[in-house]
Amino acid sequence: MLHHNSILQENLRYWTQRAVSYSMVNQGELADGHRSRWSTELCRQIDARFPKKRREDIRILEVGTGPGFFAILLAEAGYTVTAIDLTPNMLEEAQNNAGHLANKIDFREMNAEALLFADAAFHVVVSRNLTWNLPHPERAYAEWRRVLAPGGLLLNFDANWYAYLFDDAAMEAYRQDRQNSAELGLGDVNIGENFDIMEEIARRVPLSAIRRPDWDVDILAGLGLRVDTDCRVWERVWDQQERTNCASTPMFLVRGEKI
Repeated sequence: MLHHNSILQENLRYWTQRAVSYSMVNQGELADGHRSRWSTELCRQIDARFPKKRREDIRILEVGTGPGFFAILLAEAGYTVTAIDLTPNMLEEAQNNAGHLANKIDFREMNAEALLFADAAFHVVVSRNLTWNLPHPERAYAEWRRVLAPGGLLLNFDANWYAYLFDDAAMEAYRQDRQNSAELGLGDVNIGENFDIMEEIARRVPLSAIRRPDWDVDILAGLGLRVDTDCRVWERVWDQQERTNCASTPMFLVRGEKI
């Protein structure tokens, strides 16, 4: 428990410091092609699962909203959205970024591994770039399943972001990404504010050294969900900078349906 709490506190400190700069990243996404690409992807996944429901009748929980990118897109599309984050500063940024949509989104401070919602409260649970960062991701998945209604949909977008810390071949590929980004004159998201601190946290969380999404499939299937993966989702949502920066760590989608 002490180790668990230590990582949570380190995450809280790190993302508190990163809130403003990470919010600027989300603001950029809201202002460019990411907005339409991600909105199309999310709506396609959700509407395919609930073809007969009106969007306003579909209750969605976003876990780890950060500066609010997904929550804003989903509210804009007409869904009923609750968005949580561990970091108050992130939630403040999210509310500011949401603008006129802020009153339509229920923003709450909450731990992804210990949700304060009733069983079966949501039709959809969605997350991006969060599970890799958790001290007990299996607890998070169990909680996300618990709050899903029968027939509900789980969408988790993530990647093996820090595999290079534990694997020589991954490290070589990671360094090649840095070189390619520099040669093309692209901004590099893997070089920046307090990045060494994030690497230290990544060395201590379990998923950095685990093969994914195989692990996710096993955990979610064990929880009774029907699971599949899409390891090419990055092709639909990433721009050229992301494709170059993160060529060795392509984003995947883990999709679960509560039977």
